[in-house]
Amino acid sequence: MNRKKHYIFTIIFCISTTIQAKSLEIISLWSNDKPPENPKHQLKKNIKTVVTPFMAVYSPAQSNHTAILVMSGGGYAHEVLNKEGTPTSLWLQQHGFTVFELVYRLPMPEQANTRDLPFADAQRALRLIKATGQFQHIGVMGFSAGGHVAGMLATQWTKTFYKPLDATDTFSARPDFAVLLYPVVSMQPPLNETHAYKVLFDANSNDTLLRQYSINQNITHNTPPMFIAHAIDDNISPVANSQLLHQALQQQQISNEFILFDHGGHGWGLGNNPQTKQWPALFLHWQQQQFQD
Repeated sequence: MNRKKHYIFTIIFCISTTIQAKSLEIISLWSNDKPPENPKHQLKKNIKTVVTPFMAVYSPAQSNHTAILVMSGGGYAHEVLNKEGTPTSLWLQQHGFTVFELVYRLPMPEQANTRDLPFADAQRALRLIKATGQFQHIGVMGFSAGGHVAGMLATQWTKTFYKPLDATDTFSARPDFAVLLYPVVSMQPPLNETHAYKVLFDANSNDTLLRQYSINQNITHNTPPMFIAHAIDDNISPVANSQLLHQALQQQQISNEFILFDHGGHGWGLGNNPQTKQWPALFLHWQQQQFQD
């Protein structure tokens, strides 16, 4: 069901922390990579350099048979793991999801051919999850620039972001659903002022290229369902990003839930006020409604 909701009230929900979950597992994405250096320490930080991309796996005590690939934001200049990906992964784990928190490589504007590094890492990560054959549903979730990565996966899973390496790369990279939180969506004017845009592109980038990296321009009838949440007063990634995405999904009749908050700004992770703190419970309800097995 497509519903646009403007929430101005508070939903109170409880987070159970009494269930004992399994210990954290670290998975390298690429077979020739050296093991990441002190990965558990990185997950507690805002990191600016990623040499070896990896996934941290949060396995629940009792699985709901759904996996989620989670990606933090940071304008493609850093990854705010400590405020976005890691606390959200822990929350999802407590609610039965198997979570794969992705620490992806960042583009380096001073070096050629690095624009697609985040998308290559995310695409490979999703295929590695699918290759396990353990999950009924696999979704992607991203914050800010991480939302752009998640959106690229959800709309351009057939695009080749890296040269196939092994049998894992025969799996489809299409997620079953996508969750985008205060995402960067469009790379076209007038929304080409985000830090993510400035890292990925320069003044000479043509509109054809910008369209390819604008999530709203690549919605088709095969796009998976989406949950989107954004604050109206976001001055980092303007709410128009999510509004354009919602409109494109509506035009293609793709199931989506679009949550607008009056206040919250940008970078609120699990929530920074009574309004934005609603999104985890709202997502949980939406996801359960989408996949009533």
